[in-house]
Amino acid sequence: MDKDTEEFYERLRLELNSGNVWPAEYLFKFIVPSDAAKIEKVEDAFDCMGAVIDTKHSKTGKYTSISVNVQMPDAQTIIDKYLELSTVEGIISL
Repeated sequence: MDKDTEEFYERLRLELNSGNVWPAEYLFKFIVPSDAAKIEKVEDAFDCMGAVIDTKHSKTGKYTSISVNVQMPDAQTIIDKYLELSTVEGIISL
């Protein structure tokens, strides 16, 4: 992980810890190319977590937005989930 990425996640960790009492609900938002395997990989990452997942295709159908509302135990678990999903080709985390 490069220095900028490390700094980003450290800022995220500080922000999450300053405004939340854990465990807390967290809303993940992703945009992925509309490829069934990529969408499934994101959905599978939240399997058995009680997540509410909403997907919407773009007007052209080229991209899919995925919103995941899930109870998370702490800020580090959120960061770990972002890192896990950063391996999905073409994913954009919002």
